[in-house]
Amino acid sequence: MARVVVTGPATLKIHVTLQDAVEMVSEAARDVQRYAHDIVTIYEKMPLFDFVNFCFYAYDSARLFERQLGVDPRNYASFSLDAPDAFFYALYGGMAGLYERAKAALEPQSSRTQDA
Repeated sequence: MARVVVTGPATLKIHVTLQDAVEMVSEAARDVQRYAHDIVTIYEKMPLFDFVNFCFYAYDSARLFERQLGVDPRNYASFSLDAPDAFFYALYGGMAGLYERAKAALEPQSSRTQDA
């Protein structure tokens, strides 16, 4: 699990590892429907941030990330993320594997029934 350190009254430092990315992918795979927005957003937007500069909050795609933390960073004025590049690349690869299922889960119900 990610390590979260309160560094000031309104500041967090978040440390994640490759294992955290693996756990995030596993959690997303267990409940693609629940995390569909995060999966699709991470997969589509991460390349725009050169992968390793991705911000989960830029596109409201932090639900899966916050599950790893056990704390809501939005309750703090600022936070920083200490993560190896491997964290981002592994996370992206996992989201790529779940992308088609997640995208289908986001389709409006009416378009799914029309295709059937």
